[in-house]
Amino acid sequence: MTANWIDNQKNLMLFSGRAHPELAEQVAKELDVRVTPQTARDFANGEIFVRFEESVRGSDAFVLQSHPAPLNTWVMEQLIMIDALKRGSAKRITAILPFYPYARQDKKHRGREPISARLIADLLKTAGADRIITVDLHTDQIQGFFDGPVDHMHAQGQLAEYIRGNYGTENIAVVSPDSGRVRVAEKWADTLGGAPLAFIHKTRDPLVPNQVKSNRVVGDVEGHTCILIDDMIDTGGTIAGAVKILKEAGAGDVIIAATHGVLSDPAAERLAACGAKEVIVTNTLPIDESKKFPTLTVLSIAPLLARTIKEVFENGSVTSLFNGNA
Repeated sequence: MTANWIDNQKNLMLFSGRAHPELAEQVAKELDVRVTPQTARDFANGEIFVRFEESVRGSDAFVLQSHPAPLNTWVMEQLIMIDALKRGSAKRITAILPFYPYARQDKKHRGREPISARLIADLLKTAGADRIITVDLHTDQIQGFFDGPVDHMHAQGQLAEYIRGNYGTENIAVVSPDSGRVRVAEKWADTLGGAPLAFIHKTRDPLVPNQVKSNRVVGDVEGHTCILIDDMIDTGGTIAGAVKILKEAGAGDVIIAATHGVLSDPAAERLAACGAKEVIVTNTLPIDESKKFPTLTVLSIAPLLARTIKEVFENGSVTSLFNGNA
């Protein structure tokens, strides 16, 4: 007697938290799949409940959650979704965090401080995540906090392509807002045809968060169109101060390019008034109407996430998406 075995083909399932459903829909469209329907609600005391409407047994599950404010709520929701998938017998669970929460707390500056970025990795692992996909971590070494594969994607290619298409590469200078991002600026400079580099020398008071005393430009920016790069813009103080210093140093147009538009108040007002010609970010975080201003351009990160999911699902090479340089 021969058993009629069910053809055990892999099954890609995409799940979305409630923080940024528009991004999940864009990714689903790129992949030609649909976001798996679910019930998600909050109890009166703030507890979160999630239940998936379809069987997830044996699936290759991708759980997409963005982490805007209130960040802790969305972290918890993603952990609960991962736990539900684990208990529903999903075969493999990949947590997609376009913006990795707590990434700025990746080391101890002084005694008796936490390393919260590591704690997030531990929570994801404990909940049942087998691998992580994320975009432009605050520092590369956060990849080592997770005991499993981490696909660290970069929005630089997309941002640089937009800049090349709209501003060309003639007379451009790449500027890092501090000495810590000079390595990233070097990669940008290579991408933009060997553009000259500069950085802003600044001091920060370790006791006062979100406040920076910018000092001076190191490098030649006079008359150049300056591409001011960063991984995230939170309150906009650092980047607005950098624009002012570049203008004082004789720079021409200043274009700001960052992956994550956190844009906590008063970022929108600061950026609108800082004198930058254009501020370019991606939609790793939702940017509602109250945060938008005339010079803001938002590029979709969905094609990059979709290509990454496809490579992971098909056991392909994620590194190949970056010409072997990831």
